[in-house]
Amino acid sequence: MDLSKRPLAPHPDDVLPPVPTFTVTSTTADDGSAMKKPQTAAGGSVSPQLSWSGFPAETRSFMITCFDPDAPTPAGFWHWCILDISADTTSLPEGAGTSDLELDGAAFHLAGDSGESSYYGAAPPKGDRPHRYVFTVHALDTETLELDEDASITVASFTALFHTLARASLTLEFQQT
Repeated sequence: MDLSKRPLAPHPDDVLPPVPTFTVTSTTADDGSAMKKPQTAAGGSVSPQLSWSGFPAETRSFMITCFDPDAPTPAGFWHWCILDISADTTSLPEGAGTSDLELDGAAFHLAGDSGESSYYGAAPPKGDRPHRYVFTVHALDTETLELDEDASITVASFTALFHTLARASLTLEFQQT
């Protein structure tokens, strides 16, 4: 089966209602660049460093997600989600996706499609075209989405949609050879 002949999935932000944007950067990798080995499943699943700025003053919390729209499934693949990040947090160090112990305040991880409540690194099928890993910071108008650790990332994303003031994304690519 030649997976590389599938149509390209849309960028996940393109299918959401438009909202203002702000800036998200990483000292780990530049937007549009190749993902480094530590951020892959084979390299240890180390979450990248992320920083954000320019979000609305009304922001009361953040949600961070990492999504692979190119996974050969009808619904992509969720690699990471952190909820209830306080509004005064404007960065996460590399490796913050290891566990909730690496997070400040009420912030916590949801289980991704790997089943793990932590960052799960890139692991596309061998021979497939490069996959995009979209790291998105959602600026929210509420301190908490009032979800617990049993919620799915899909439920969190749906709930956050109604509280999103702005969002910003950084996309990295990885191809397994």
